[in-house]
Amino acid sequence: MTRTQRNLYEAFVGEAKAHIRLQAYAEKAVAEGLPQIAALFRAVAESERIHAHRSLALLGEVVVQDTETNLQASFEREERASGVYYPDFIRQAEEEGIRPAALAFGQARDVEEEHARLYRRALEHLLVDATVTYFVCQVCGHIAEGAVPEVCPICGVGQEHFRPVA
Repeated sequence: MTRTQRNLYEAFVGEAKAHIRLQAYAEKAVAEGLPQIAALFRAVAESERIHAHRSLALLGEVVVQDTETNLQASFEREERASGVYYPDFIRQAEEEGIRPAALAFGQARDVEEEHARLYRRALEHLLVDATVTYFVCQVCGHIAEGAVPEVCPICGVGQEHFRPVA
């Protein structure tokens, strides 16, 4: 890896983290009744997202193809994450005695497996024109299709922690 590639990767990580952090700041500003500050945070977050995307594209990791190919690539990434990366993360966190991280990694692994199933199902029904509403648990990331469960099957929180995503 060249220094520029390493710098592009570091830039991506920093910009992606800034995007997520600023989105959280915007949510807090809304909760505190400061919509204009929330709008500022969201605008800067969008700018950071663009920076992250450009860095990733320059690294050759953003290759948008036809939807079927994109679904297949996404399915394969989720399979790798749940089957290879997260098991190692869990094991290392447990070895280090960092139980909250092991729990978070375990829940993320389970949700990544769900993502793979969703992508696989989408691949199998690519031509079916059906509208599905998705609801995302704001604690662990579990995705419910069509209806919000009473209790999240991954982390156990109630319905109030789900947000619709269109």
